[in-house]
Amino acid sequence: MLCAKCGTELPDEVRSCLQCGHAVAATPSTSATEAGGAAATSPVRAPLAVDETGRRTDQHWYDDLTLKHWNVLLGSFLGWVFDGYESYALIVVLGPALKSLLSAEQLKSQAVWAGLAIGITLLGWGAGGLIGGVLADYIGRKKMMMYSVFLYALLSGLTAFSFTIGALLVFRFLTGLAMGSEWSTGISLINETWPERARAKGAGFLQSGFGWGTLLAAGLWFLIADTKPFGFDTWRLMFVFGAIPALFVLYIRKGVDESERWKQAIREKRWAATEVSTQSNSGGESKRPFTLTEIFRDRESRRRVLLAFGLSVTTMIGWYAVASWLALFTSSMAVREGLPRAGSWGARVAMLYTVGAIVAYLLSGFMADAMGRRRFLLFTFVGSLILTPITFRFTGTVAAMQFVAPLNGFFTLGCAYSWMAIYPAELFTSSVRSTAISFIFNASRLVAWFFPIIAGTIIKSFGGVSNAAMILGSVYILGLILPWWMPETQGKGLRG
Repeated sequence: MLCAKCGTELPDEVRSCLQCGHAVAATPSTSATEAGGAAATSPVRAPLAVDETGRRTDQHWYDDLTLKHWNVLLGSFLGWVFDGYESYALIVVLGPALKSLLSAEQLKSQAVWAGLAIGITLLGWGAGGLIGGVLADYIGRKKMMMYSVFLYALLSGLTAFSFTIGALLVFRFLTGLAMGSEWSTGISLINETWPERARAKGAGFLQSGFGWGTLLAAGLWFLIADTKPFGFDTWRLMFVFGAIPALFVLYIRKGVDESERWKQAIREKRWAATEVSTQSNSGGESKRPFTLTEIFRDRESRRRVLLAFGLSVTTMIGWYAVASWLALFTSSMAVREGLPRAGSWGARVAMLYTVGAIVAYLLSGFMADAMGRRRFLLFTFVGSLILTPITFRFTGTVAAMQFVAPLNGFFTLGCAYSWMAIYPAELFTSSVRSTAISFIFNASRLVAWFFPIIAGTIIKSFGGVSNAAMILGSVYILGLILPWWMPETQGKGLRG
């Protein structure tokens, strides 16, 4: 049976579509059809044009979206915007913050303290993402998102009252812990509530929130950095502003609905991690297994988790080899060219890099649907691998870098992170989806959190930023190998 509104194939006993919520008329029984003759079989509407997957071919991708779908996107998007803001705000204020918190002796090791502040935030983010992702499979996506947004907004505001370096590090870890689970809950909600035709696009739109958040942080700092309304303590305003998302909890509570797919999976006790799991999917096992162990119990699920995790680590290491050093590399280039305010050129290029990433975020769902998931992965990592030497070997002027940076951002940040919003959710069922995608996305942070701390040592050991970026950027080769062992999920619908 097909939904009359969106064309999704449904079991006969279902009375409302799981994708769009449209009420589905009961299918006449065989006896009623035979008895009713032409009256029972005459169609109410013209036959639907559908492809081999049961999807209608005579619709635009947005035709089935309702206000509820856009509310889910807006709530998740705003949370991710402020995650992006929070991450970049720390980077732009670290210089003045450390100068106001460190002693003269400690300032001699300012780079180490800066790396520690960023690294410990990533550590909290990774740990919090894993914990929150698991909890979202037990208490629900909506409730976990509310807790996450409120707590990281509160802790961001409290960061403004850090008067010692120890307090700053503690608040950064706790803030990362709180905001880690926002992404997996938002991605799960989008994938489980949006119609099949629009689902990948919605995930890409949501992913763009991080880029908009970094631009927001950069813009606000640009406005207040020169005027310094609070003198050396002006940096504290950035974290005060970061407390605003607490107000969005009220919107999420009233405007965002819980995932019906998740609730149905829990009611029917469908605990299997994948559609090909050897565990019965009929709901016969009443005791629920722990979701984090469940995704590793079955061979197929374990294979998918580890392959996707390998791609996530590839993305994370490659990004650190490019994005975190791009501003420094450009500033050094500006010094060699004798340009005024050399440091500002690094900031400008970083902004252009982010703009390129936002374009990729917004287009990623369309590209993934057009190419297929595995081809999109190959497209992403081929582009990233090619742009790394172009950026760090063959771009010799700041003027040229302003053209190369957005192209680099398109691949190494935009496409490289969008696949995680679109693809992993399709590999697992609703009872473990948040756990699985949060592990794939956040466990790589537990691998990469120490990179900012040892960045100076890496650059020195490899003989400069250019050499270090080239060597670490070669990790993208792994992204050309792993996708061949992963299943193609385009057009097959969401599992469970």
